[in-house]
Amino acid sequence: MRAMPTAAHSGNTLSIALVLYNSDLALVERTLCCLEVAVARALAAGVIAGAALEVIDNASAGDYPARAGDLVRSRQARVAGLRIAFREAVANRGYGAGHNLALASAESEFHLVLNPDVEMAETAFIEGIAYLRATPEVVLLAPAAKSPDGEVEHLCKRYPTLLVLLLRASGLNWLQRLFHRRLAHYELRELALAREPVPVPLASGCCMLVRTEALRAVGGFDERYFLYFEDYDLSLRLASRGRVEYHPGVHIVHHGGYAARKGWRHVRMFLGGGLQFFRQHGWRWW
Repeated sequence: MRAMPTAAHSGNTLSIALVLYNSDLALVERTLCCLEVAVARALAAGVIAGAALEVIDNASAGDYPARAGDLVRSRQARVAGLRIAFREAVANRGYGAGHNLALASAESEFHLVLNPDVEMAETAFIEGIAYLRATPEVVLLAPAAKSPDGEVEHLCKRYPTLLVLLLRASGLNWLQRLFHRRLAHYELRELALAREPVPVPLASGCCMLVRTEALRAVGGFDERYFLYFEDYDLSLRLASRGRVEYHPGVHIVHHGGYAARKGWRHVRMFLGGGLQFFRQHGWRWW
C-alpha cells in the first residue's frame, strides 16, 4: 500500500481503470464496447459531465501489449466526452499495483475498478452514480452479476474462514456440496432476492464503483497482495470511510471464473492471498 496523490476533478465525473495481463482481447473489446454505451447513456442523461478510461497493460508477454494498445487506441474519440488512454507497466507487480497506477493519475469524483472480462449494462452508471450522489455515506458500490449463460454470480461475501478458503480452493464439487450451507452463507446468496441496496462486508474487485477521494484516502490497493484478496482487504479499509453496499439495480455480466478452475498456479496465489488477508485482518477458522 502506498500514499496516493490528491487530484482535482478537472471536469471528469468518472474515471475508469482496466488492468490487462495477457487478457482475451475479444473479451477486452466487448468490455470496451459496453463501457462506451454505458458512458454515452450517462452523458446523455446528464449524470456525468465527462469520463476518462485508462487501460494498463501489466507487462504482458510477446507482442500482446502492441496488439492491446492498437485495440484501445482504435476506440478513441468514439464517444464525445470519453477520453481513452493506454499505458504499459514496466513490470507486473500484481492486480492492485496495476490499478494503483491508474488511480494515481485519476481526476474524478467517482472511480470504477473493472476487470477486462466484465460487460457493464447500459444503465449501470446512471443507476450507480445517481445512487452514490443521493447516498453520501456509501463509499463503494458493488453490482449484481450474472455469468454469460445467465446464472447468478455471488460476488459479495461475508468475512471468510479458513474452512471456506480451503473448500473454494479445492475445486471438489462433492466436497463443496457437503458444505453447501456454509458456502451459501459465505457467498451471501440471499442477495439474489434483494430489491434495494444492501450493506455488505466484502465486494469483488472485478467491478467496484468507488468515491475517488475515499479510495485515495485509504491508499488504494495494498500492493502486498499480488492477486486474490486485495479486493477484500480494500473493502474492509474503505468501510472505515463509509458503507460498502450491493446495488441490485447495477448490472454486469462477468466472464471470469474461480481460481480452482484456472490451475494450480492460481490456487497457490489464491491460498497465498488468503493467508495474507488472515494475517492482516484476523483469523476465523470454521
